[in-house]
Amino acid sequence: MSEFSWGPEVVDEARTEQQQDAAGTVALSADEFSALEERILRAVNLVKRERLARAAAEERATLAETRVAEQVQTAENLQKDTANLQKELDALRAERDQVRQRVERLLSQLDALEA
Repeated sequence: MSEFSWGPEVVDEARTEQQQDAAGTVALSADEFSALEERILRAVNLVKRERLARAAAEERATLAETRVAEQVQTAENLQKDTANLQKELDALRAERDQVRQRVERLLSQLDALEA
């Protein structure tokens, strides 16, 4: 069996390559980090705007619901008023018919007196 033994030179060489790669990556990453930072800031601003828009939409929805509830109440009141007015109109028509019948009786009695 053969045994692998790494000498200190090989280990030092590998560390040096890793450090050079890391330094190059850091320089490259600075640009990428800046771009990432800009994208994150844009995303944060977008989320803020969307939250404001959502809050405004919820406020408008609440206001609209309130208006609808008021209009429903108004419509119900109008239906009640219409029903009451219809009853009153029916009562007035019945009273008119009674008055007409009484007047016709009085006129027929006057006609009977003249005859």
